[in-house]
Amino acid sequence: MFKYFAPPFIWAFVIFLFSSFPTGSATQIVWTDFVIKKTAHIVEYGILTLLLYRAFTKGACIDKKRAAIYSISLAIIYGISDEFHQSFTPGRMPKIWDVGFDTIGSVFSIYFVWNILPKMPKRLRRLAEDWEIA
Repeated sequence: MFKYFAPPFIWAFVIFLFSSFPTGSATQIVWTDFVIKKTAHIVEYGILTLLLYRAFTKGACIDKKRAAIYSISLAIIYGISDEFHQSFTPGRMPKIWDVGFDTIGSVFSIYFVWNILPKMPKRLRRLAEDWEIA
């Protein structure tokens, strides 16, 4: 069970660490900076949701639908708490739309596992099975 639940906790800690650093612009072009930062939100919370989903389905033996609901819900709650945490970091501001991007990443990761991954080439499906995602 530890091998399934340790990765989401470690990943949540990584997100926490990144939120602890003041942020500057990724580029001088405003829209490019926006795209880079929001893509980061989508990816990091998509990964968190996948790790939680894996922990619930493999480590806790919860059915896939309930595991998806728990995973998405926990990722969103963590995203809200992360925005609160950022309010204490100099140079960072909590933004509700960041939670929206976190939610997009979270929901898309489950959509990917359920709908896109089964149609992927056999090699990728096998890799997902080896990582115990599918």
